[in-house]
Amino acid sequence: MLADLLNTIVFMYVTLVPVILAGILNMIWVKLPILKFLSKPVDFGRNFVDGRRIFGDNKTWKGIAGYLIFNTLFAVIWGVVCRQAGINSWNFFYWRHENTLAYNLLIGFLLGLGYSLFELPNSFLKRRFDIKPGKSVSGFTKVFFIFLDQADSIFGVALVVWLFCDIGVLCYLLCVLVGAATHLILNMLLYFMKLRKNMF
Repeated sequence: MLADLLNTIVFMYVTLVPVILAGILNMIWVKLPILKFLSKPVDFGRNFVDGRRIFGDNKTWKGIAGYLIFNTLFAVIWGVVCRQAGINSWNFFYWRHENTLAYNLLIGFLLGLGYSLFELPNSFLKRRFDIKPGKSVSGFTKVFFIFLDQADSIFGVALVVWLFCDIGVLCYLLCVLVGAATHLILNMLLYFMKLRKNMF
């Protein structure tokens, strides 16, 4: 059983390599002084009915564009690597579908879309708690939002995987947990590389 669990985790990492690479590159992309017109907030600075911002300044069109572009790019590149290395069977996306350019363009775009869209409810919830963008709180609320910060986008990414491969509920939840842990570790590394303002 332990061997099956470890194999599943390996398959998860092989499947989500494009997402990991895209997430890292997007952190750099949003800080580059180019295409500044895309740096506008997704909510256009508007407030919700409670008088607080809908999502806040940190969720920008440039960030969403980066997720879409880089996930698509890396999905295509990783598809070539998987085919050449003979590891298609290690990638959930190729269990039921052929590894083609058109297919990889589709899953890459959907991974970027799932990643970016599933971050928005978390930002919306934080604004309702009056938590400033990029800031954290104390107590149980802090623990909850630390987990949600790492897991929100993974819920969307794992859902895309589930759409193309019937991984089931337990594997879906395992994807979220493993993905959240990986996200946390990457955020810590990005913090020490001064690409993030906060570790969590």
